[in-house]
Amino acid sequence: MNEAAASMVGRRSLSRRCWCLGAAAVLALRPAAAQVRDLNDAINKAGRQRMLSQRCAKAWLALGQQVRPDLADKVLAESMALFERQLAELRAFAPAPALRATYEQLDVAWTACRTTLVGAPPARAGAEAMLAVAARVLALADEGTQQLEQLSGRPLGRLVNIAGRQRMLSQRMAALYLGASWGVQPAAAVQRLEQARGEFTQAMALLKAAPEATTAIRAELELADQQYSFFDSALRSLKAGAADGRAQADVFTTSERILQVMEGVTGQFARLG
Repeated sequence: MNEAAASMVGRRSLSRRCWCLGAAAVLALRPAAAQVRDLNDAINKAGRQRMLSQRCAKAWLALGQQVRPDLADKVLAESMALFERQLAELRAFAPAPALRATYEQLDVAWTACRTTLVGAPPARAGAEAMLAVAARVLALADEGTQQLEQLSGRPLGRLVNIAGRQRMLSQRMAALYLGASWGVQPAAAVQRLEQARGEFTQAMALLKAAPEATTAIRAELELADQQYSFFDSALRSLKAGAADGRAQADVFTTSERILQVMEGVTGQFARLG
């Protein structure tokens, strides 16, 4: 096989894989384990709670604007169910009083968020309130993740945290985009989106340079980079004033693909310990 043919096969393989990632994203975020195994697993699940807060917000905003409503409805239902299951697991696992207190606060915040998400059909008038309660959930979920990383006290725990945070950033960027395209605090959303883009890029460089990153992990990070290039191109349509339905759908689906890849990367880092 000559170089050109090999390149074409590689691109087709990547295209098929990316399509599969998008199609399977809703199903593949259902962890098989019904309890927290160890601290690395706890950091992974705690970090996933951050992501789920933003994935719920993204799906709600998509439903309100009829962006991929079939997929958005599944994403919202799955994300809420997974958040509640993992919250119960993390509360049962919490080995320190301060951590237990954080998860008690998170339980209260999640109850308010869940009520907002399902209390009425998604509408522009309720978008700011929904984003506010989702932000509260994100802040507490992040606090719990940081506390677990400190309990671990190992470099690997930090890498699990950072890789897991990339999942959240993919969903946060999509939610910010969909909110701004709906006219929800657009100026603030654009500023926060730029900040999230910078954080995502910096963290990718750190993960790729980590001595603990295996060949398999680096290959997945390369795939995430390729998906991010598509995602970033769609995100830029917001500043260009071209955030139409197609761009919104691209942001929604590509964020799911990045999430799926980073879910695998985080799990690989967690299992190294």
